[in-house]
Amino acid sequence: MSSDHTLARRLGTGDAVVIGLGAMIGAGIFVALGPAARAAGSGLLIGLAVAAVVAFCNATSSARLAALYPASGGTYVYGRKRLGDFWGYLAGWAFVVGKTASCAAMALTVGAYAWPAHAHAIAVAAVLALTAVNYTGVQKSARLSRAIVAVVLVVLAAVVVTLLGADGSTLSHIDVTDARAGGVLQSAGLLFFAFAGYARIATLGEEVRDPARVIPRAIPLALGIALAVYAAVAVAVLAVLGPDRLADAVAPLSEAVRAAGAEWLVPVVRVGAAVAAIGALLGLLLGVSRTMLAMARDRHLPRALAAVHPRFHVPHRAELLIGLVVAVLAATADLRSAIGFSSFGVLIYYAIANGSALTLRSDEGRPAPPIPVLGLVGCAVLAFALPPASVVSGAAVIAVGAAVYGLRRAWQASGAGSG
Repeated sequence: MSSDHTLARRLGTGDAVVIGLGAMIGAGIFVALGPAARAAGSGLLIGLAVAAVVAFCNATSSARLAALYPASGGTYVYGRKRLGDFWGYLAGWAFVVGKTASCAAMALTVGAYAWPAHAHAIAVAAVLALTAVNYTGVQKSARLSRAIVAVVLVVLAAVVVTLLGADGSTLSHIDVTDARAGGVLQSAGLLFFAFAGYARIATLGEEVRDPARVIPRAIPLALGIALAVYAAVAVAVLAVLGPDRLADAVAPLSEAVRAAGAEWLVPVVRVGAAVAAIGALLGLLLGVSRTMLAMARDRHLPRALAAVHPRFHVPHRAELLIGLVVAVLAATADLRSAIGFSSFGVLIYYAIANGSALTLRSDEGRPAPPIPVLGLVGCAVLAFALPPASVVSGAAVIAVGAAVYGLRRAWQASGAGSG
């Protein structure tokens, strides 16, 4: 199984959109509203808009770069091509390490909703099953994403209609006039995690047909659908629970439908959350394995991970490795608290994407300059507006990655000198 094979271009616009949606409309909307309400109250709606603006800038920059460099790896590739080897490596490091923890967190979310008494076992089973699906070809992954997105959208539509039609539902609960800037920014940083799935489309650039046309269409389309869904759900939940009860809610959507007198809908919400987490996990595993493939091609990771299966045209060794690592983490640790430091890493990743887009020329599809500038500044502001523990842990991960890069370069230089 040679490492010289390239990935097959099998994804069209619809496939790319549903893979992005499957990654975005994941477990985040089922769990992120509570922490966002604790940070900003009803101001989380402003935070959602801020996160969406930053995500739009990131999406525009990523789409232009992905059309120019339609290869696996996303911002790892763009950073290396436009800013230099170190910045590309740092983006890849932040993505692989942060998203590996996110994979374990999503797997445990599947277990917590599907069978709480055996959450770790269910999490491991989910990882192994999705790794098997990804191994047999990206088109099967796209078909599964399509089914997942359909189920989750139906569940969320039922929740929104039920909540807005409930007797106790009132928009008077929503008052953003006393929102604090710091709280709004923190809620935006937390909610940004729920938008990060559009990166899967760019990361899969080597598997998209006609990437110069498909990727710039698919990314904003997936992002726009996700924003509309998130806004509708957030307004409906706030209308029933209000900001204070939402801030204390462990499972906001379940508690909202219970408060609305729709106890019958609680099991449906639990199923929807489990399916959504499976969709997010599927997209995460795809994204991490493709970034590992790109880094292995450049020898930032072991060269063996650059192998592409001659029949299925997937990075099979990278997929098996990430599946094994995530399964072990899901079996032995509860990493659902890792979402904060993952958000920090993702924001750094997109800051590098925007920095890369700033170097594009007009003949290379450069976006309007305010877009990457706003995206870069927005990513930096949201990253450092996260809870202090998330900032410290995220910065530590980035620092370790930079140290590893420096040591590796020093070792290579000493080897060249001695030779």
